[in-house]
Amino acid sequence: MGHAALPVFYNVDPSHVRKQTGSYAQAFAKHGGVYKEQMEKVIKWREALTELHGVNMPRYPWTDGPEYITQCPIQPGSKFSQKIILSSEEGTIWWHAHSDWTRATVHGAIIVYPKNGTKYPFHKPNAEFLIILGQWWKSDVNAVRDEGLATGADPNASDALLINGQPGDLYPCSKSSTFKLTVDHGKTYLLRIINAALHEALFFAIAKHKMTVVGTDGSYTKPLTRDYITIFPGQTYNVLLEANQRPDHYYMAAITYSVAPKYRNFYDNTTTTAIVQYRGYYTPSSPPSMPHLPAYNDTNASVQVMASLRSLANAEHPCNVPLSTSTNLIYTVSVNTYPCINDSCAGANGTRFSSSINNISFHSPTIDILEAYYYNISGVYGDKFPSVPPLVFDFTADYLPLVYELPSSATEVRVLEYNSTVEIVLQGTTVVSGTHHPMHLHGHSFYVVGWGFGNFDENRDPLRYNLVDPPLQNTISVPSKGWVAIRFEASNPGVWFMHCHVERHLTWGMETAFIVKNGKHPEAQMLPPPSDMPPC
Repeated sequence: MGHAALPVFYNVDPSHVRKQTGSYAQAFAKHGGVYKEQMEKVIKWREALTELHGVNMPRYPWTDGPEYITQCPIQPGSKFSQKIILSSEEGTIWWHAHSDWTRATVHGAIIVYPKNGTKYPFHKPNAEFLIILGQWWKSDVNAVRDEGLATGADPNASDALLINGQPGDLYPCSKSSTFKLTVDHGKTYLLRIINAALHEALFFAIAKHKMTVVGTDGSYTKPLTRDYITIFPGQTYNVLLEANQRPDHYYMAAITYSVAPKYRNFYDNTTTTAIVQYRGYYTPSSPPSMPHLPAYNDTNASVQVMASLRSLANAEHPCNVPLSTSTNLIYTVSVNTYPCINDSCAGANGTRFSSSINNISFHSPTIDILEAYYYNISGVYGDKFPSVPPLVFDFTADYLPLVYELPSSATEVRVLEYNSTVEIVLQGTTVVSGTHHPMHLHGHSFYVVGWGFGNFDENRDPLRYNLVDPPLQNTISVPSKGWVAIRFEASNPGVWFMHCHVERHLTWGMETAFIVKNGKHPEAQMLPPPSDMPPC
């Protein structure tokens, strides 16, 4: 067992942090390692938990992170040892707070290198850089959240997008502290890019340079060269950058991708920048060249990289996609509303915003589901989460009756047999707004076998699935007015969270959980809990 250097929480109020250096706490690990980190929660004002995003934690859900799913929050001033068990992950994953909206500033990278005796499936880069994209508010981010919950409104948009903690030199306040990436002409660099933004999907590019995607979400991909990428909240990309242009300064930039839903009047429409600067003696262009990015609402552009990703599917990195499935689920993902007395709330038409999966808005319990399951405590959750939507209609129609906007509220999960092969079709809807939803699954990576616009057709669309080399991911965005299909083997016993990684949608209830039952043999069963589990 090793120890990961992961300083997770600091003796500061993270909502007050703006001056950042561009250097992040990182954990470095080898493929398949087991690590333990000591998490000292010294924040005196708020409970907290941390998720190891993309770490599947085989047989050990106890330290997965989401509050009231696998753990109760760690109380202020308390300590908790978080075991990290790596399995097949290799590449860039990350960690972040999983309580309220604290992850806006409490996050960092986990970099998993190839195990000893192996190497990258691409030419080794000359150097690597970490690029973390984020959002920043001029106020306490949890106050923004609390105000939205109190009024029923869509929370205020952020005041700036960030690259490595800085808005960039388009803002006078951060011009001198803009992140700069120094390169040598003729060399190749690996950029490890994480979208840690709470809400915004981002178009990302570097002026006059192409990027070659070689991995995503802790898994390798076939090389894919593009002028830009679209990276959704929770996702990571590994890209190769060739420093092959005339020595100069070039902007690295990101803008929001948004379909501008009819009931949302704003999104963060700022541009964040960093500078790629070549080493040498020359007079740099002023201002630097700006990359050409798609229009903010270009949905076709937003899916181009997702649609083209392919796994390596070779002997060293096989593709183990289930060719047939024993459990088939269709989950609709929707933004919803609740009515308010006298239309007194600040959501659409005087309502309160909500969200749902299969028209169930998740109600958080007061003790965690994992302990309730493990110790057979009744009354905490139900296990009858529907396998199909309760109502079937034209999910992506431009206009839908108001009756579809009202969800039920419940704490329901789905039970999966050990080693069952699962397909989930995630169907977007235009209930209230037909926006995208980056869905993240804990405890399992999954193969993205298909996607499309419109309503999923169970007779036609599976014929077009990619069952040869689909990408292996842990976060996939359901496109606006579209669907995605994922497959995985439920071989990791425990309780595993699934949720939208747009934080306001998660706050509104777009979440559920799976209970994967134990297998017959000891090596197919959950490990016992640690002795220092946080009390509820």
